[in-house]
Amino acid sequence: MVKTWRIRVARWAIALVWFYEGFWCKIWPGREDQRAIVGDVPFLPGWAVTAALVGIGLAEVAIGAWVLSGRRARPAALVQTVLVVAFNLGGLLFSPGQIDEPGRLVTQDLAFLALIWMVTWTVAE
Repeated sequence: MVKTWRIRVARWAIALVWFYEGFWCKIWPGREDQRAIVGDVPFLPGWAVTAALVGIGLAEVAIGAWVLSGRRARPAALVQTVLVVAFNLGGLLFSPGQIDEPGRLVTQDLAFLALIWMVTWTVAE
């Protein structure tokens, strides 16, 4: 398996996005816009918003750790792609008023997904 410092740096960049989004934005201290977006999900009772945020946040932190491990990179990339698309599509559909610049969100996510897949394709499994 090819492991260069560039791949390690790229993995850390990807993992840090997941750590930031999961831990900082959803668990501690949490961001109000994230709470509002999850609160707008249909059929999710208000009392469950905090638990949903913590669950999503822990899953995102776990994905960051998975990325750093370098194991099963292609399935990891696929899971990340599905989650990024699902989370953002959900936010755009259920809570469009909470997302200030949808175009920026989509553009940043396309760049993030491109980095994920470039790292995955660069490393032989």
